[in-house]
Amino acid sequence: MSPILVRPVREQLEHDRIIRLLQAKFRRRYEAAINPGNEQNAAVGAGTSPLYPDLLLMSPERGHKLQVIIEVETGESVNHLEALAQWAHFGRTRAAFHLYVPATMVDVARRLAEDNQIYVGEIWSYHILGDQPRFTLVHRNRETPPAAKTVKAVKTATVMTVTAKTATAKTATAKTATAKTPKATSTKTVKTAKTVKTGKKAKPAKRKR
Repeated sequence: MSPILVRPVREQLEHDRIIRLLQAKFRRRYEAAINPGNEQNAAVGAGTSPLYPDLLLMSPERGHKLQVIIEVETGESVNHLEALAQWAHFGRTRAAFHLYVPATMVDVARRLAEDNQIYVGEIWSYHILGDQPRFTLVHRNRETPPAAKTVKAVKTATVMTVTAKTATAKTATAKTATAKTPKATSTKTVKTAKTVKTGKKAKPAKRKR
C-alpha cells in the first residue's frame, strides 16, 4: 500500500490481483502476509510510523523470521517520492527487498534505486499476457545488503575487543606470577657456602719423638 498515491480503480485492482498471485506462489515455502488496498495486516518496523509493504514472506519455522519484503508497483507509482517513502526503508531492513514493476518501467526503477542509493535485492518485471501476468527476473544485486554489513562489522569489533581483553589478562597474570616467584638461587648459594665452611675438620698435630 502506498502512503502517498491514490491509484485509479482499475490499476489498483490489477495491483492487488498481482499481490494475491504472488502470495499463492510463495505460500509453499513461506508464511505470506499481504496488505492489499488500504488493509494493514502486517507491518515492518515499530513505533509511530510502521510501514505496510504489499507482501511479507516469513519463515514457517518457530519465530517466523521475516525473510523477504515484496513491493508491487504500477506505472503511476514508480517515481522519486515512492522510492524515498518506501523503497529506501525496505532496503535498509535485514530482510531481502524485492521490487516488482511493469516491464515498461524497469529502467526507471533501476535509475531511481541507483540515484538514491537504495539497495534492492531483486527487480522483477511483469506484463499481462492474455489474462495472466508473467514475471521475469531482470536484476539481482550481488552486493552485501547494508544491514548485513552492519551486523558483520559489529561482530568483528566485538571479537577484536574480547581478544584484546584476553591478551591483557594473560599479560597481567604472567607479571603477577613473575613477581611472586622467590629468588631460590641466592638462598641455595648461601647455604652451600655455609656447608663448605662448617664441613672442614682440623688436622691433628704430629707428635715429636
